[in-house]
Amino acid sequence: MVQLYNLHPFGSQRVVPCKQEPAHFCCGQDVLFVASTAASCRVEVFTVREQGRCEALGSFATLGQVLRMAHSSAGDYLVTIEEKSKATFLRAYMNWRCMSAGNSRVCVRMVGHKMEESYSEALKEQMSVVEMPLSDPPLCISCCPVNGDLLVGCKNKLVMFCLKYCVINQNLTVLDFERSLILHIDNLIPAEVAFCARHIAITTELDVLILKLELVQQSADRTEQYAQGVSAPEKAVDGGVKDESPSTHPLQLELDEFIICQKPVELRGEESKLCEIPVTLESTELPTEDTKHFQVQYLLFRRFAPDQSPFGFCEEMKLHSVQLLPVYQTGISATAYEETENKRKLLSLFCFFSLPHVGYLYSLGKLVELISTYQYSEKSEQAVLTPQFLHVITSQNLQCFTVRCSAAAARGEDPYIDTTVKVEYSRTYENVKTESCIHLLSEAHLLVRAAIMDPHFLKSDEKEDLLRAFRESCAFLGDCYSRFDTKDYHLALPYYRMSGLSMTEVLKRLVAEGDEIQTYERGFIFYLTHALNEDSNEELSKESGNKVLQIFYLADPVQLPDILCSPSMRNVCPLTAVKYLQKVEKMMPSVVLTLTKAFLALKMGDLAMYEHEMHSYKETTLACGFIGQPRLLQQRKEGIVMPTEFAVHLKEMQPGLLVAATVALHENSKIELEEADTFFKMLCNSSENTVPQLLVDFWEALLVVSSQEKILQELLLRVTSQYVWRISEKQIPETKPLKTTEDLINSCSHFGLIVPWVASIMSVGCSSDKDYHEDISRLQSLLCSQSINIASALPVLEPLTEADNVGLTVRVLCNTRLGKYEQAIDQLLTRCPDAAVFYAQHELKGDSQALWWNKLLPELCKRARLTGNGCPVLISSLKETLSIVAMELELRDFLSLLPEDGTAAFFLPHLLHCSQRKLLT
Repeated sequence: MVQLYNLHPFGSQRVVPCKQEPAHFCCGQDVLFVASTAASCRVEVFTVREQGRCEALGSFATLGQVLRMAHSSAGDYLVTIEEKSKATFLRAYMNWRCMSAGNSRVCVRMVGHKMEESYSEALKEQMSVVEMPLSDPPLCISCCPVNGDLLVGCKNKLVMFCLKYCVINQNLTVLDFERSLILHIDNLIPAEVAFCARHIAITTELDVLILKLELVQQSADRTEQYAQGVSAPEKAVDGGVKDESPSTHPLQLELDEFIICQKPVELRGEESKLCEIPVTLESTELPTEDTKHFQVQYLLFRRFAPDQSPFGFCEEMKLHSVQLLPVYQTGISATAYEETENKRKLLSLFCFFSLPHVGYLYSLGKLVELISTYQYSEKSEQAVLTPQFLHVITSQNLQCFTVRCSAAAARGEDPYIDTTVKVEYSRTYENVKTESCIHLLSEAHLLVRAAIMDPHFLKSDEKEDLLRAFRESCAFLGDCYSRFDTKDYHLALPYYRMSGLSMTEVLKRLVAEGDEIQTYERGFIFYLTHALNEDSNEELSKESGNKVLQIFYLADPVQLPDILCSPSMRNVCPLTAVKYLQKVEKMMPSVVLTLTKAFLALKMGDLAMYEHEMHSYKETTLACGFIGQPRLLQQRKEGIVMPTEFAVHLKEMQPGLLVAATVALHENSKIELEEADTFFKMLCNSSENTVPQLLVDFWEALLVVSSQEKILQELLLRVTSQYVWRISEKQIPETKPLKTTEDLINSCSHFGLIVPWVASIMSVGCSSDKDYHEDISRLQSLLCSQSINIASALPVLEPLTEADNVGLTVRVLCNTRLGKYEQAIDQLLTRCPDAAVFYAQHELKGDSQALWWNKLLPELCKRARLTGNGCPVLISSLKETLSIVAMELELRDFLSLLPEDGTAAFFLPHLLHCSQRKLLT
């Protein structure tokens, strides 16, 4: 914020020739209202034409002397507080423009009066005066600029009148008011009020209170709640005590000799409830289905203390000029603007109030913030706030200050536009290296930004000129913050972005041709660093790229590896870049620098240099080195991860290092899982639906190190799906896997040891399975671990049927993990009975041990009876099962399990074994 000395943004000045002595005035849209003194009781109306010409529209009589008046653009009405015979009246003047046609007819009616159609037809051609009776004299008024509602301040209360559009017939709509709400505020006599978008600002001599009326849902007990209203807590903001009657104060006579001043207080947001000013709402409109119900939200309370001296008060200190300023969102088309003017979207709201020597500007958004404080050189009489300027009438002058309302609103609309510091005269200071230059350019930029934020901007003839001026001012500010050594150097980046200049254009503005020795300020380096680190499509020329290398070598050599990996530096001379890196390496060697040199060696085709650099560190160190600069392996183009020449070379020569480096990038949040998928598919020239072996290697390697459960389950499903697809489709990997199943079992807990009964089943399998042994063993190892979620994996395993041994092992493993042991036993006895006992010995333990005699033994007896001696495998499995069950059960229990029609010679040895065990114990 700056004060504009001897400079005001006015195109012209005109003296309005009033017929009577003026007492009060107000402006509305394109008109000026001037109320005369008590002698004449009239209001003269003037219209402002093009080029500042003022013409009289006419005048109309008032009931008495006008004490206050305000114009509402919504509804185009004038409201006044008038006094006659010591009585005060509130009146609204509608359809006053008909006076310009010479019609002097006036209709006076009470607010809310139901008009007959025949009577109201005359309202088309005459001015209408609406009387609004109040129980207490009105003290101040304010019209809402958004919807035209009226707020009237009285002693201890505020009365709200809603503007209504009464449709009499298809040719006539009449404006009227309805008293809808009363805010009862104890011990408050408002000096001024401001009303906008259900926000209310109230000032007394030294207090400011800002409230918001919030819409609430109607409920069954709404009436009772409405009667209760909202009141502030009883705790006083100044720590004082509550008022008591004079008889309770024994020192009252002594206190009468002193002036008691409360201390200054500022409370914002929820804290403002502590202001000890209770507010109670009273709804006065007729209840209907569309009736709105409100509750009060406290936004700000501020109390000022009067100026004091040892001899008393220095001067009268009172608040004045309270104002609520709305800022609307741009984007309304020129053709539809007139129709939607009253439905514009409110972007931000600001509140201004002033003391004699200082003014305060607050933003009323999600947070209540003090934006600016304005110091006046003289005592102020009145102040008016606009989106661009604050105009202050003092005892001697008219002072003007720039304001940041539009800038703050722009930040709310677009958080990435810097508008906090914010155009012919600015060019004068283009090359001046002073802080005042930045200050002046910022204010010029603010004025342009404010003009663009104006709702009429899109239909302005100067639209292109304003946009061009905006970009130029951004470029000038970017130059300043790049050239100057200032603490706000980082602002060079957003200003250059908003200017639309390319990196090449910025370099031409700031870098002197042929100047080998030049100092570069922090702002310029900050801009270049961020611009080069972005995934931009702009490629610098060879000359510009080499110049950038020189700049960073002189200003910040540590960043050279990062800069060389930028997509914008593709055309840089690799030999020149290597020379710079070698100089930096002597001072500050690093893994990233070595990898960058290897990358440049590949671009030059110098494989000997490449091998030398890559053997400088161990492979694990090199893999971690890519974390420092991921763009050595992958770069983004239009949001898609693309492999570099370095990545292509590693794929052919050192795929293990490539996979390890990509795992390191993922674990350090440098690449997402889906991006890695795309990276490997593009690297291996695979289609969208094809999974290359190198990607499977990456998934398996990531399973070893990842600790995030969500990612682990996703990876387990992915590798399982790939194993199943290869087995079912008889597909062999296009490249040799980097790790064997044994390697994975030894290094990764998610791959378990394959249980013996699985090996027993596979031993009798067909020879064709041997071609896919690695995928089969990997799948079985996964299912033998406790990591994979079997329920989620079942759909993936569906292609493997029980028709072969692989499918059988998969089905039995799944049923076992799900606790379905009986189904697993049935599957084994049907398909591979010789593995049933192996399975039982490994799986039927603890709580499931009873299945030996409750499931396995009865099933074996049943199947042996059906097949007889035709299936020796069943007989041998039955004998082994009987031996184990005889060791576990009591003789009586064991005997009860034997079939009644069984051969005694077959079961007798097991009975004897069971009884002998009993005798021994």
